Amino acid sequence: MDPARRRRLRLVIEFSALFVGVPLTLAFLLPPTAMFTVLGVMTGVGILLLHRTPGFDWAELLRGPVPWPVLLAALALTAAVGVAGTLALFPHMLFFLPKQQPSLWLMILVLYPLLSALPQELLFRPLFFRRYGQLFPSVRIAVWANALLFSVAHLMYADPLVMGITFAGGWLFGWLYAVRGSFGAALLLHAVAGQILFTTGLGILFYSGAVGR
Repeated sequence: MDPARRRRLRLVIEFSALFVGVPLTLAFLLPPTAMFTVLGVMTGVGILLLHRTPGFDWAELLRGPVPWPVLLAALALTAAVGVAGTLALFPHMLFFLPKQQPSLWLMILVLYPLLSALPQELLFRPLFFRRYGQLFPSVRIAVWANALLFSVAHLMYADPLVMGITFAGGWLFGWLYAVRGSFGAALLLHAVAGQILFTTGLGILFYSGAVGR
């Protein structure tokens, strides 16, 4: 096998293990308490792989425009979905955290961007597109695949609404990174959208304790 084919095969194996094998293992074989451990290990592996990716420069993550109209529209829609979804499914949870547990709410607002949004964005945006983007015939197809696999990564929650939200969010995060060239915009949107969902109450769907409800 020539070197180019060998490298492509290695990338396919890496990609399949990271973006298909690990999420399915977490969804069907591991307990919910393993979620952050798995994310931490994957993030460490992802950082090493990015460091070894030809042509990748960490400084590029600091570049790129922030399309504020797109972000503000997406955040307004997130807030509407959060309020409507909470009223429809868990009306007693509407703004529960800021009203009843403000200390926990503030802790989530501070830690969610650092411990959840940032690791996920590193894995699903620069690692996905910069290292494995060549496995797809076009950027457009890669963005749709990214959205699908980002949704699959949340399969452990066993909730169709979670799958739908993460698919839509994954598509927009992927588009911001791969098409608009802005990791910062994708990370900011992911972080604030998550904070909004936890604030409205719909974030209950994303608690590790909700897995397998």
